[in-house]
Amino acid sequence: MTAGSGQHWWSDALNDPWRDPDSDMIVRSTAPAPEPPPPAFEVPPPTPTRAASRLIVTVAVAVGLMAGALGGAVGYVAAVSRERPTTIGGGSHGMPAVSRPSGSIPAVVADVMPSVVTVSGTTAHGGTLGSGFVISATGFLLTNEHVINGITDQALRVTLSDNSTVSATIVGRDPESDLAVLKVDRDNLAAVEFADSDAVVVGDGVVAIGSPLALPGTVTAGIVSALDRTIETRDAGGLQRYYAAIQTDTAINRGNSGGPLFDLSGRVIGINSVIKSVVEDGEESGNIGIAFAIPINQAARVAAEIIDTGRARRTVVGATFDQAPASGGGVRISAIDEAGPAAAAGLRAGDVVVRIGTHQIDEPHDLIAMVRRYDPGTTVTLVYRRGGQTQAASVKLAADAN
Repeated sequence: MTAGSGQHWWSDALNDPWRDPDSDMIVRSTAPAPEPPPPAFEVPPPTPTRAASRLIVTVAVAVGLMAGALGGAVGYVAAVSRERPTTIGGGSHGMPAVSRPSGSIPAVVADVMPSVVTVSGTTAHGGTLGSGFVISATGFLLTNEHVINGITDQALRVTLSDNSTVSATIVGRDPESDLAVLKVDRDNLAAVEFADSDAVVVGDGVVAIGSPLALPGTVTAGIVSALDRTIETRDAGGLQRYYAAIQTDTAINRGNSGGPLFDLSGRVIGINSVIKSVVEDGEESGNIGIAFAIPINQAARVAAEIIDTGRARRTVVGATFDQAPASGGGVRISAIDEAGPAAAAGLRAGDVVVRIGTHQIDEPHDLIAMVRRYDPGTTVTLVYRRGGQTQAASVKLAADAN
């Protein structure tokens, strides 16, 4: 490249116009900065006195002795700790048990558990097991009729809350309402308290206790899901049972039958009796969150009648109905007892009953279950169709003549 080509200055040193190879080399240096003036005066470092020297020595000896003692203590503790077993968790033995507030589920369970029993026995088809509860301190128990169906007195056993097993006798049973009363030869038993099941509302908290799948003393909890669910069931012998039941999402399984459903005050509101299943008939079923209990108002009346007379009266309306729903809904009266409650209220054959009280009637079992729910002597309103007219009648229900 040539000078003046516009390239950097170090590209052609020989033709650099700023370089003179024949000039003398001159080395320049900057003179050193002058030393700062000395201070006006200097304080010499102190010379330790003999007393100070002795103090320093004393402190050093003391520190050494303390360090040695501390090291020995640490070593001793470490050695002792290796000889002792390691303790996991805090030691709370001897401390008082944690109390549970009144109305909590643990408090309810503690109060009512002594009243719950397990009912077992043998039938021609094998062993059976269910639940029950004490309704009298003198030994009367209440359970489902289907729990003891086919069991003789000789094969009937009741296991109490203290795990003692005693024989029991059957005082009486009402297959259609699925209730039975048993008796054990024991006094001073812890009897349950009954609630008013007519005062129960959807959403109330409930607790079930029983022996599901042969596991005594099992506690489950939930809420009331619905009221007056009308259900018809049929057992292996063809017997039909009718329920106007309390529905709950409490976990109920085989073996809970006959056991109590408690409110959160520890009072019985119903008897666990039926579970809804999604399996085919004959297959094993389990809890799916839909179970049904007989209201305790109905059960208590039936139990009292069984204890007093050996049998229970059935509540009737004094009419029979078609087996199929009527066109347009409701159930048609096929025949009427001229001396019965329906006839006295002005109903007649051909009328179609569409409601009892506030409960809609869609199937014959709806009406039968709802009628059985009431005590004999209760007056209810029946809404019915006659021709193109809808009418209402006040009907005083009666007890059957059997």
